[in-house]
Amino acid sequence: MNQPLKPLKWYKTLSTGAGRRETGCFLLEGFKAVSQVVLVKPEAVAEIVAVEGCQPPDGYPVRMVNRAQFEQISAARTPQGIAAVVELPEGVYSSRLPQPPGNKVLLLEDVQDPGNVGTLIRTAAAFGFSGVILSAKCADPFSPKCVQSAAGSVLSVLLRRTEKYLDLAAGLKNSGWSLVATALDGQSDTALLKSDRLVIAMGSEASGLSKPCLELADCRFTIPIDRCNAESLNVAVSGGIVMWLAGI
Repeated sequence: MNQPLKPLKWYKTLSTGAGRRETGCFLLEGFKAVSQVVLVKPEAVAEIVAVEGCQPPDGYPVRMVNRAQFEQISAARTPQGIAAVVELPEGVYSSRLPQPPGNKVLLLEDVQDPGNVGTLIRTAAAFGFSGVILSAKCADPFSPKCVQSAAGSVLSVLLRRTEKYLDLAAGLKNSGWSLVATALDGQSDTALLKSDRLVIAMGSEASGLSKPCLELADCRFTIPIDRCNAESLNVAVSGGIVMWLAGI
């Protein structure tokens, strides 16, 4: 027997934090993003929603809708006509890390712009980082703009968003990891980033890293720039540079 169709407003609730927590799902839009998640985590895709005429990936339940109906549920400025209902990763809002957690982790403290958070997640995945730890004041990595900016990489790395983010960082440090804080008063010696087990901490553009996070760090690193022409770099740009330097 076929399951009754969900009302369109059900898909719209996935754009809210409360809706995602209640359903355990988020909505991922766009052909490339859907294809990436199908490639990386095919088992996480619960359903495909597509505009009539689009070619959805095989092997999943498909809800066909017209263009006007799709625009009702889409959070994109220019909807592409395809979306996937994807299950949230287990433990994403918990304060525990799986073992082993990999060997390179990005720590984000109070980075509130969802575009920056999504871009940093995508960049971490691209440069071989195993996970991203986010403070509870960071943008939700599964909010629509974060997911869009991550371009399908949101399930490619371990994610934890929690108020106890510093406890997670301290636990890694106690296990022999090196914690490097990015700060304007840091050193520019790239040798600081050469560790077999590394946590790179980045703070908000407005205030940088908090005093407790800086005190927890083993050292501070800065990217040398011409501060007469630009006071600082965008946090997503900085993150990309530092993560690349950590891998070369």
